[in-house]
Amino acid sequence: MQYMLEILPSLLNGLKMTLGVFSLTLLGAVPLGMLVAVAMKSKLVVLRAVTNAYITVMRGTPLLLQIVFVYYGLSLANIVTLPRFEAAVVTFILNYAAYFAEIFRGGFQSISQGQYDGAKVLGFNRIQTLRYIVIPQVVKVVMPSVGNEVINLVKDSSLVYVIGLGDLMRAGNIAAARDVTLVPYLLVGLLYLILTITLTYGMRGLEKRMNYYR
Repeated sequence: MQYMLEILPSLLNGLKMTLGVFSLTLLGAVPLGMLVAVAMKSKLVVLRAVTNAYITVMRGTPLLLQIVFVYYGLSLANIVTLPRFEAAVVTFILNYAAYFAEIFRGGFQSISQGQYDGAKVLGFNRIQTLRYIVIPQVVKVVMPSVGNEVINLVKDSSLVYVIGLGDLMRAGNIAAARDVTLVPYLLVGLLYLILTITLTYGMRGLEKRMNYYR
């Protein structure tokens, strides 16, 4: 117990980094994913082709490889040099936005053409129809799938170790290697479990609050 209390501060510092990557990714990826999903419905063939290519690349290559490419590859190519934290956040946003876009696309497909026609009769333009009629229903429909991706994001955040960020998993690795014990990993697993359980109940509560069609 004494040992656990000794390593807990370093693990909590790593947890701050994990929560930082998680929060910023969620704030950036959800709206970007919605924009990409809307772009996929565009009448412009070029725009649809670009968004489809983006989603194919993001979903078809490992997130770990994407992190390495953004942090090391862009710098070696003299395109841009990003600090570790910013590189991780940018990569996570781009990756998860692609998954959210596919989720939102499925939500858009659940909206009947009659609702679009009804909005047109009421005098709504395309933007008003999306804002007041379509998007609120899409968000409700996709909530369970979004919740699954949110949980995955918590666990995927451990991949930032590859570029040397001091997240929760890295803090556990350091403590375990230094003290030759598996106890830090048990604490790391417990902290991840607490996070996922909290988010799971939070997302379920949000789903119930948004279930206003019953």
